[in-house]
Amino acid sequence: MKIIWIYASLLYSIFALLGPSIAHASEQYVFSAPPRGNALEESQTYEPIARYLTRVLGKPVAYKHPGDWLSYQTDMRAGAYDLVFDGPHFAAWRIKRIEHQPLVVLPGKLSFSVFTKSNEKRIKNINDLGGRTVCGMAPPNLATLSVYDAFRETPLRQPLIITVNSFQNGYQSVAQGKCAAGVMRDKLFGKLDKDKHMRVIHTTKGFANQGFTAGPRITPQDRVRIIEALLDPASFKETSPFQKRFNKGGKLLQRASLEEYEGLEHLLDSSWGFR
Repeated sequence: MKIIWIYASLLYSIFALLGPSIAHASEQYVFSAPPRGNALEESQTYEPIARYLTRVLGKPVAYKHPGDWLSYQTDMRAGAYDLVFDGPHFAAWRIKRIEHQPLVVLPGKLSFSVFTKSNEKRIKNINDLGGRTVCGMAPPNLATLSVYDAFRETPLRQPLIITVNSFQNGYQSVAQGKCAAGVMRDKLFGKLDKDKHMRVIHTTKGFANQGFTAGPRITPQDRVRIIEALLDPASFKETSPFQKRFNKGGKLLQRASLEEYEGLEHLLDSSWGFR
């Protein structure tokens, strides 16, 4: 009995010491986004949003850089993030699986062009890419997943993705004959291919743009406050690094709806851990 009492006393002491810090941690909202750059670069983009929402909500919003893509996906699936900004396939998965709610999205739609060389006669449409190579960003990049999705009914015919580190690099690799085709944002393709060296063989449907979702720890009242804050024209000044990076058109963000994410979670079926 004496040993049990000592053990219980020790546990009580530990929780008494940690209690305030645990309580403080539970009072803050954790905000994250994909690790497209290093911690310093990403913090410069997202910290102003965290500070802005901290003032709006009257409670701490802390930006957390995930470190790498594996950590980001693992922590996201575990529900470690309360507020997330990323692509529609991730948002749809969170809405479907871990009780997130859509908040606001960037204006416009995301659409991707699959292209090949203009003089490539063997490839007339995306179905002709079965068993061939496509230069694309590593999954779970949405452009690459949209190519896989075109072969969802015939997965054995999926093309082989040759990983590139940027859409521009993918374009150059196709031009150099390293891949039979490539995939990138349709708007960027129009800018890169002014001399018509390439030919579009497939254009995806328009997906919802990148946006913010809120997890179940964010109260309904705080969700409304976040939406109003991010839709407020005054947010442009408060979040200018984010706006300059992702919203170059300068249009107001838009209220997101459940309907625009419906079914998009299946794009991640081929990605580890998302089934």
